[in-house]
Amino acid sequence: MKLELLLPHQLRQALRDRTPLVIPAGTIEYHGEHLGLGTDTLVVQRALERLEREIPLIIAPAFYYGPASYSVAGPEDGTLDVNVDRFQAHLRDVLRGFLATGFRNLHVIIHHQYEQGIELPEALAFKQAAATLIFEFMEAEHGRGWWGREDNADFYDTLAEDDNPWNWIQVHPLMHPRVQAQTGYDHAGLHETSLLMALCPEATDLACLEPGQHWYTDSAVGASREYGEKMVVLILEQLREELSGGTEPR
Repeated sequence: MKLELLLPHQLRQALRDRTPLVIPAGTIEYHGEHLGLGTDTLVVQRALERLEREIPLIIAPAFYYGPASYSVAGPEDGTLDVNVDRFQAHLRDVLRGFLATGFRNLHVIIHHQYEQGIELPEALAFKQAAATLIFEFMEAEHGRGWWGREDNADFYDTLAEDDNPWNWIQVHPLMHPRVQAQTGYDHAGLHETSLLMALCPEATDLACLEPGQHWYTDSAVGASREYGEKMVVLILEQLREELSGGTEPR
């Protein structure tokens, strides 16, 4: 289900069922001459659309305008970077709204700059926004000193449970480190190009690839949709587990 298409009665049922609300997050960023500028966001969105056919999900509108940085290329090549502090403030507003609506099973999925679990500005912005917001929300709902009261004596025993506030908003890489270890991970090379060819072929054109132009795109000459589909299988397997509460929150 797409959040923007939900009717009010469907929203109320989703809240009762604790259906996962999943937020695709990425950037507009240069990925060589052969891949679309929205690559980082497109692979998340398209993967979730496949998963939506298998398990109950609500997919929120994607965050395309995340902090990309100009580490790969500048604005003249299409990269759009935003201020991290202002981005995080906007995230808090959006996530605060979701909590106020009643969502308690939110998952942010990111592909941009998430190599082997290393968390760079966009992932950190989501995690910091979520952590700050949970403290704010709990204090507003339960007053100062809420954590220290006797009715929270089992706090540490319930950390892994869905109802624990720290599990209300979780942030995951599209490709968990375990998946990356099986497939490899790169920027606009063999792996990412194959992944986009499988998930969004209309945003790829290997005919535009110029060997030797960028070191990070050279391996893309060997990319294939078939290899990308193998990556997708592993990604969806991991996401099913994470969205069903089968792994530790990240």
